[in-house]
Amino acid sequence: MEERRDRRRQQEVVEPEFDERIVDIARVAKVVKGGRSFHFRAVAIVGDNKGQVGIGIGKAPRVPEAIGKATERAHKDMAPIAMEGSTVSHEVVGRCGGAQVLLRPASPGTGVIAGGAVRAVLEAAGIRDVLTKSQGSATQVNVVQATVDALRQLRHVEDVARERGVPEAQVMPFWRRRKA
Repeated sequence: MEERRDRRRQQEVVEPEFDERIVDIARVAKVVKGGRSFHFRAVAIVGDNKGQVGIGIGKAPRVPEAIGKATERAHKDMAPIAMEGSTVSHEVVGRCGGAQVLLRPASPGTGVIAGGAVRAVLEAAGIRDVLTKSQGSATQVNVVQATVDALRQLRHVEDVARERGVPEAQVMPFWRRRKA
C-alpha cells in the first residue's frame, strides 16, 4: 500500500510544467423536441514552451467541465514541432475551414507579432520570434486549428536535405545562408 503512495508521489513530482491556456468559451445550442438544449464549448491550448503543443475542444453542460475536457484532450494531442532557435524553421501556411494562418520566421528580438488565438498557440509552443498573418475566417476554433496545422507542417532543414540526398546548404533558406 505504501509503495503505491510512494510511486504516485514520484509521478506527481516528475510531471513537467505545462502552459495551459483557454482561448475560447462559447454557449452552443442543440434544438430538441422540448426546445433548445444549451451547453458550453471550450477551446484549450497546452504547451511545454520547448517545442510541443496540443489543442483540445470540450463540450459540457457547465463551463468548468468543458474546460476540464478541453485541457485533458489538449494534453493527449501534444506533439513536437520543428523550431529553429526561437522562431519557425521556414514560412508556412496552415488552413482549417475558411481560416488561413501564415507563419514567417523572424530575427531574434522581433517578438510574437500575432493576434489573440495565434499568439496563444505560438507562445505555448515556445516560439518567441515570428511574424504572422491571419486571413479568411476569424472563428477562434478554426484559427487555432489552422495555426496548429501550420506548426505541424514545419520541418527541419537537416531532415529535408537527408530525404533529398543533397547538402544542407542547397536546402537552407536564403536568410540563413547569409549568417552561416
